[in-house]
Amino acid sequence: MPTPAFLPGLELSRRFYTEAVRSLLEEAAPGIPHTAARIGPGSEVLGYDTERSADHEWGPRLQLFLHPHDVPRHAARIRHVLAQHLPKTFHGWPTHFAATKDRDIRVMQVTEGPVHHRVEVTAVSPWFRAALGFDPALGVTPAHWLATPTQLLAEATAGAVFHDGLRTLTPARAALRWYPHDLWLHLLACQWRRIAQEEAFVGRCGEVGDELGSAVEAARLVRDLMRLCLLMDRRYPPYGKWLGSAFVRTPAAPRLTPELTAVLAATDWHTRERHLAHAYEIVAHLHNELELTDRVDPGTRPYHSRPFRVLRADRFTRALTARIKDPDIRELRTAGAVDQFIDSTEVLSHPDLAGAATDAVTGIDAQYGHRE
Repeated sequence: MPTPAFLPGLELSRRFYTEAVRSLLEEAAPGIPHTAARIGPGSEVLGYDTERSADHEWGPRLQLFLHPHDVPRHAARIRHVLAQHLPKTFHGWPTHFAATKDRDIRVMQVTEGPVHHRVEVTAVSPWFRAALGFDPALGVTPAHWLATPTQLLAEATAGAVFHDGLRTLTPARAALRWYPHDLWLHLLACQWRRIAQEEAFVGRCGEVGDELGSAVEAARLVRDLMRLCLLMDRRYPPYGKWLGSAFVRTPAAPRLTPELTAVLAATDWHTRERHLAHAYEIVAHLHNELELTDRVDPGTRPYHSRPFRVLRADRFTRALTARIKDPDIRELRTAGAVDQFIDSTEVLSHPDLAGAATDAVTGIDAQYGHRE
């Protein structure tokens, strides 16, 4: 069959619900209260899907959320009616998702029999517990925030809600929209701390003739600056595949992209360091524009007595930490959330600091309560 014209996945899912699924839901369970949405994993949820996305796990799909007491009563019948009566194709795209050699991956394929559809029928709380490990309707603790990768938070808060008859999904997503203020300051401080840990390494590697190591360090710093800009812009940084796509949507991107591109293109450490210094100063100015702290000098400087140009990014860490009012948050080690501490140089190179990860996630359970 010819490939149909590409339609962004969220719009395809919206039409799939309104034009095909809703009437069949009414047939299977007349008058049942429900919520329909497309959230969770998938490039279309974050708005990054293209024609290439259609090769797997993309297509007419969505979630139908029922009241918890309606799931055991009606979910099986709803799934059956959809399997038997959904159109075989929708706007040219197959509604049947066939298995592949990778049993976790399915692809759209035309079928003559019942369709193996991707309409997930569940309740809101179980969906969040499966996706995040906790139910935001019961409250979101610092432990929840710190232990949840930003990719998952992005997936839970992006996408679209097509109908919220239950009126429970929208407030649950609103509870996850962004970090509480003091925790945001803490995560910004931790991100600056990551930069402080490695900003001198680009020059140090180059000084001993390790240009490859210098380039790797520079790339890590570029990634950390991009993630910092997203955090400053109150956007959850996605995982690597979509980090650049998210970064270009930030206000910092027009000024920073040329410098960061030059860092990655450089073939010697002096050039890398020069462009990184320019990038540091741009981000430092952006920090001051947020007025979250007293002004911090945005200029770069030598690294102690060594001939390396750095920002001394720990100055921003201290300034942010000083503005945290919650004493429990202020006393946390600057290891940060799971995305930040997992490959922290400080944690990896100092065995006595290995407990920072525990403090950042499970250690604060004693203060804030356990993840579900």
